[in-house]
Amino acid sequence: MGQELRGLSVKDLQNLETKLEMSLRGVRMKKGNVIHEENVELYEKVNLLREENTELHKKVSAIRELDDGANQSSSLPNGFTNGEDLNVPVNLQLSQPQQQINDTPARAMKLR
Repeated sequence: MGQELRGLSVKDLQNLETKLEMSLRGVRMKKGNVIHEENVELYEKVNLLREENTELHKKVSAIRELDDGANQSSSLPNGFTNGEDLNVPVNLQLSQPQQQINDTPARAMKLR
């Protein structure tokens, strides 16, 4: 905390300061490397998600084309429609899977 610095000369204090600066530089470099590695991993994940999203859009488009070819209109025999507009764009989003909560009570009774 500085109490042991009283007996040090100016040269000793300068050496101590240099060592502290070198240590700080090392810590900053390690932290920077970790941040860089995390950034690269996140970039790769984003690219993977984009590729998956593109594939899903292609599949939806293919299904729509098949649907459009098979059912020129979405009308039912009685003249009503099924309420789906096949020309409306579908927006897909990927999300992390959520944990399922077990609905079974902890003290469930066993039937014999």
